[in-house]
Amino acid sequence: MTRFGKFPETSVRRLAAEAVEAALRDAGLVASDIGFVAFANAVGGLLQGQEMIRGQAALRHTGLSGTPMVNVENACASSSTAFHLACTAVASGAVEVAMAVGAEKLTHPDKAVTFAAIGTATDLEQSAGPGSGHHDAGDGAKKSVFMDIYADKTKAYMARSGATAEHFALVASKNHDHAGANDRAQYRDPVSIEDVLASREVSWPLTLLMCAPIGDGAAAVVVMSKERARRAGSDAVAVRGAVLVSGHDRQPGDATAAERAASAAYEHAGVAPTDIDVVELHDAAAPAELIAYEELGLCGPGDGPALLTSAATRLGGRVPVNPSGGLLSRGHPIGATGCAQLVELVDQLRDRGGLRQVEGARLALAQNGGGNLGSDSAAQVVTILERWAP
Repeated sequence: MTRFGKFPETSVRRLAAEAVEAALRDAGLVASDIGFVAFANAVGGLLQGQEMIRGQAALRHTGLSGTPMVNVENACASSSTAFHLACTAVASGAVEVAMAVGAEKLTHPDKAVTFAAIGTATDLEQSAGPGSGHHDAGDGAKKSVFMDIYADKTKAYMARSGATAEHFALVASKNHDHAGANDRAQYRDPVSIEDVLASREVSWPLTLLMCAPIGDGAAAVVVMSKERARRAGSDAVAVRGAVLVSGHDRQPGDATAAERAASAAYEHAGVAPTDIDVVELHDAAAPAELIAYEELGLCGPGDGPALLTSAATRLGGRVPVNPSGGLLSRGHPIGATGCAQLVELVDQLRDRGGLRQVEGARLALAQNGGGNLGSDSAAQVVTILERWAP
């Protein structure tokens, strides 16, 4: 993956090419080895004007031109969806090697244009709901409509769990601490709980530092068959489960899309939540991390605050969450986020995490959500990876 940040002079094409080149080099491949490409981008049509053939345009000079290619647009879950398609292509036997690429450039001279683009990740004919969740760190910045919706979801969670603003500030502080050891993260400076609480209110109880930032970046993942990986002698990681679900009009008591995706992924992988060693999850707003603890089965209903304060989800704890810094600190260029989560987890399972390495990590889980459909996410992808010995 590229470094995430604000790069006004850098194009989507340049970001994508950097990630593709690094992924090919890491896998010991050349572009002609790739049999299928899924290219993810969420709002390039609205922000850069490139529609319909975003992947073919962005990857034009990478050597991948001529390769079967599809364009994936699935809100914040775009590149995890692309990864799901790459896995499906390989698992079906259609190709031996595939690639998922996610690239996004959210910085724009007019912040309102960016926020309006992000706001399209809802059913515009009906009421909006929790979605991507962005803020901009500039003075006088406007906010995404999603922050009001996340705030409503947060208030409901506070009522049923006893969570407080201090818990959400602790999530942000933890993830900033983790990002300090990640040289590709957008924000690496530590922040205290007091810093988070004192930052500008965005939509109560959310403050600026509880919300994921606007930024640019790209990430790419190579997927190959087990047989091809053995022949290549690759330091590969096994995909134990990759599940994509869409949201629906939930009734009271119905499972959320994240819960349904997680349940199916655990079943496909033949593992339980207690088997997971490290997690990258979708903390577009700090409270979303606590909610995801429960949806992923890392703790029981209402126990998210207790799991957090026990330090179990901090590096060195029982199940570190967002060692990369998460969306809050690593950054959230939405079309690249899902693949960036997977890059982090692959590094963890290959003992390449450096100062943020989770010792002995064998099983890893990524959860990436996108958009909103009524009372549910529009899309959720849960992926389970395992350290592999060919």
